[in-house]
Amino acid sequence: MSNAQLIDRRKFIRSTALAAGGLIIAFNVPAGIRTRGVVKEPVLFAPNAFLRIGSDNSVKIILSHCEMGQGIWTSLSMLIAEELDADWKSLQVEHAPADIAYYHTVYATQRTGGSSSLNSEFDRYRKAGATARYLLVQAAANRWKVAPDDCQTANGYVVSGDKKISYGELVTDAMALPAPADIPLKDPKDWKIIGGKIKRLDTQEKIKGTAVFGMDIHFPDLLTVMVARVPVNGATVTGYDEAAALAVPGVRQVVKIPTGVAVLADDFWSAKKGRQALKVQWDLGAAANISSDSLFTEMKARADKGGIVATEEGNVAELFKQSVTKVEVEYFQPFLAQSPMEPLNCTVKLSADKCEIWTGTQTQTDDQHAASEITGLPISQVFIHTCFLGGSFGRRNITRSDFVREAVEVAKASGKLVKTVWTREDDIQGGRYRPAFLHRFKVGLDANGMPVSWDQISVGQSVMTGGPFEKIAVVNGVDTFSIEGMQAVPFIKALKNKKIAVNTPDWPIMIDNWRAVGMSHTIFAMESLIDEMAYAAKKDPVAYRRLLYKDDARLLKVLDLAAEKSSWGTPLPKDHGRGIAAFKACGSYVALVAEVSVPKNGMVKVHKVTCVVDCGTAIQPDGVVAQMEGSVGYGLSAALYSEITFKNGQVQQKNFYNYPILRMNEMPEVNTYIVPGNEPPGGIGEASVGQMMPALTNAMFAVTGKRIRNLPIYKMKMGNA
Repeated sequence: MSNAQLIDRRKFIRSTALAAGGLIIAFNVPAGIRTRGVVKEPVLFAPNAFLRIGSDNSVKIILSHCEMGQGIWTSLSMLIAEELDADWKSLQVEHAPADIAYYHTVYATQRTGGSSSLNSEFDRYRKAGATARYLLVQAAANRWKVAPDDCQTANGYVVSGDKKISYGELVTDAMALPAPADIPLKDPKDWKIIGGKIKRLDTQEKIKGTAVFGMDIHFPDLLTVMVARVPVNGATVTGYDEAAALAVPGVRQVVKIPTGVAVLADDFWSAKKGRQALKVQWDLGAAANISSDSLFTEMKARADKGGIVATEEGNVAELFKQSVTKVEVEYFQPFLAQSPMEPLNCTVKLSADKCEIWTGTQTQTDDQHAASEITGLPISQVFIHTCFLGGSFGRRNITRSDFVREAVEVAKASGKLVKTVWTREDDIQGGRYRPAFLHRFKVGLDANGMPVSWDQISVGQSVMTGGPFEKIAVVNGVDTFSIEGMQAVPFIKALKNKKIAVNTPDWPIMIDNWRAVGMSHTIFAMESLIDEMAYAAKKDPVAYRRLLYKDDARLLKVLDLAAEKSSWGTPLPKDHGRGIAAFKACGSYVALVAEVSVPKNGMVKVHKVTCVVDCGTAIQPDGVVAQMEGSVGYGLSAALYSEITFKNGQVQQKNFYNYPILRMNEMPEVNTYIVPGNEPPGGIGEASVGQMMPALTNAMFAVTGKRIRNLPIYKMKMGNA
């Protein structure tokens, strides 16, 4: 019996598109862009929404997704440049405006998320470049009165025999030609850019300081805003000292908004001092009773009670009773904050007929709709200027547009040109968190140590409920992201006796996306459990996984290569051990082996991580390596230190002194191996975050013989600092 149809992330995003009216291939230039595409000097050839070629030989790529450090400023440009045969040194890139032409090909909104940028644009961006090249070749052939097949392209030129002409010289002719309905793409064997060693296009801007982030936006008469936000979700303002705030030099205005009280000032420091002077009084409401201890107790009670059945087959209870070996365990992971490097900020200029927003965002369409709702302006009069993002990890992919919505509320209430700025403390104490999760398992093994029954209950808040994807992601009451990836594990799919249930609390704690979303906690549970099953079966963890993953060739390949490259099974120094984790995430297959030491003081040191990734077509291999290394660091932070806790409804952590992240000297040596492949590109930015956690704890067990089932490993003691 199946009470809910479970879907993996790739099926989910396809279904989202269908729910919005079908697969979107937004390829034509909107009328407004088409008009702006032709100016006197230089002439701009705009064959589609993603490309401008100038009569000065410039090539500008319009990026429908946002650059937050993951490298798509370069890798998406490589797709166009490959098919266009552009001169790489002539490329310019800019973020696209908010427009339907730039909607995600699968999500049906303009957004960046789910590690889907390259996979979703792999065909569309290549076709954008190929279409332009076709028209330029046709223009040159017409001019020279030769057949297009007699022309070749390279480095921004069309060549035929001894004739050679630059793309810039052809733009006027090309603009007069009709674009083909479809265009063949290059054979991968002819690629010169895709898969090559290419320098990132945004590096120089960031080194020189010319890259514009949201925090860099400034205008004359711009006021900086600090908001005294509700200390617990659902709290209300009962009073504040407006006069005291206005008495602070530089403070210009105080306005009440839905999220609290906003102080507008000439600069950040004045706004911060003014906010301190407010001395806001709050009615904390029912959420003031929340504490981490009580929540954990409730999660256990909910696991005892059971939940909504997502998948059920066979006679689980009877098979478990008959099993030779029984494995009963539970794993817990806490609430987590995203903590991107650039604190949140948003600039808003609002007039009677226009709302302009400057910010680093992953959700332009959501932000546009939120601003329209608040201001009453039509969508066509809301303009999003996407800046570089100083990191995100999900914080700027909030499906409810919290920080943009708040900035628009301030602009509306004050009538001023404003920039809201969040401090690190603001975001850690008043942000939206990765939900805490408890996963409990009862697994029965046969005489050979293989699973014959699987009983699972997962307890945690729903990320998708209340958001734009709820209708697709929440199936019969089950948020499929709460058990993301679990049901797709090969041996679980094949099991004849299994039950997977979900219990979803409705707590007044604001939760949303965190890097890897559900897989940030499901992989830890699954790969820790599989390690425990291996030891219960008296089998080597790698050999045992080979048996479980025998029906998934790509997963088996990364597992085997990781074992080989890490010298799995060879002797290690005293107090050293290795741990492995292998999982498919975001369309990519990743295996990690962590080599650690745990001396008698118990403080683990991670010496080396061997990473093997099969992401299909690796468009920019250096970028793949960078993302694997970054994911290792991020996952290691969560495993070792990171935790959001509550007392009297309020978050106890404030800044990096009590919400620590991995320091440079703690970063292990990471050796990444990319499995060559011709499949469409899989996701990279989130594909290995979850594997790092169990690879670490499994390695620690190999040294100490003690299992770590609750994260973080080192809990911070909250003092008065």
